[in-house]
Amino acid sequence: MLSAITLMPRFDSTTLPDMTDIYAQVFSGTTSIFMLIFYVLLVIALWRVFTKAGYAGILALIPIVNVIFLVKIAGMSGWFALLYLIPIVGWVFSIVVAIKLGGRFGKGGVFSFFLLWLLPIIGYFIIGYGSARYSKAA
Repeated sequence: MLSAITLMPRFDSTTLPDMTDIYAQVFSGTTSIFMLIFYVLLVIALWRVFTKAGYAGILALIPIVNVIFLVKIAGMSGWFALLYLIPIVGWVFSIVVAIKLGGRFGKGGVFSFFLLWLLPIIGYFIIGYGSARYSKAA
């Protein structure tokens, strides 16, 4: 008579990767360098966007604070940044923030969606170092 235990596949250390191997791959030196480069470029771009909007550029250095002030620049209360923590609502809200932010700098919805939401570093560089001007009423 076969029991349910004998029908289950047997996994050992040769068939499943060790969790330390997975963590080593995710947090490897190459990944860390790419993420650091991405963050530095984002800070450089956001610094200029913040100064154009009348805020201190140094606020772009602090990870959660920069999101709060980005929401404020988009014309909403900084408390709305808490919506980023809700899984699906956060994605939808990030699109709304990108479109409103683009509107504040005189950009259209297509620019805002593709360059401020999908490719934010490129969009922030265009807004920050381009000829776009910030207006409080969009």
